[in-house]
Amino acid sequence: MKISGARVLVTGGNRGIGLALAEAFKGAGADVTVGVRDPSSVKGFKAQALDLGSRASIEEAIPGILKSEFDILVNNAGLLTGGLLEDQPLDEIYSMYQVNLVGLTHLTRAVIPGMVARGRGKIINNSSVSGVMNFPMASTYSAAKTGVIALSACLNAELKGTGVSALVMVTPGVKTRMFDEIPKKYGAKMDLALLEGAIRPEDWAQKVIEAVQDDRDILLPTGATRVGLVMARFTPKAFNAFVGTKFQRTGR
Repeated sequence: MKISGARVLVTGGNRGIGLALAEAFKGAGADVTVGVRDPSSVKGFKAQALDLGSRASIEEAIPGILKSEFDILVNNAGLLTGGLLEDQPLDEIYSMYQVNLVGLTHLTRAVIPGMVARGRGKIINNSSVSGVMNFPMASTYSAAKTGVIALSACLNAELKGTGVSALVMVTPGVKTRMFDEIPKKYGAKMDLALLEGAIRPEDWAQKVIEAVQDDRDILLPTGATRVGLVMARFTPKAFNAFVGTKFQRTGR
């Protein structure tokens, strides 16, 4: 898909991967708007007030979003949960599902009819390697990200021949503020050596740009992370046995 001249909305675009994506799309010639809870936190981009954690906020934002006729929607905003399922605060679980899956679905549902009518559009959904590699301590987060992968695949089946398609990012470890939260949520019972090799947001954003230009439907990481994905998908017993050596329910 051609990016130059495209109108792009990036949710959660004021920091981390979202900001890197906004800058990458801008650098490729797109007209970029970032969707954030606090528009005053945005510098260098147009801002759309949007809180994916609130159904009311999404509904309030939709008329302006539809009026802007975005060619590309980047569903990037996200929250992290972690820990033994019974230890995860219930309010955090509900909030994470709302932002990572329900709000993403709500916003996507709203923009699809206009994209189809114009015969052009790309929905980019930020999933995670956790959507394929189901680690202990990641039950709720992994479930949401698995849902994002499934949603993206179903969208591509539904949108075939319309000129609109979905790209799912199976995002690896990326050096962001959210990534820095992982030791607090996982570290007490998991050997986090598995997380070595995190990449810069700018490097991942450039891979996303290339995937959009190539009109791909999935973007996978490379290197050792790709090996882990293949193991989890095709040899789950071996993957689970390996991961089991990195986890102790009673603490490390």
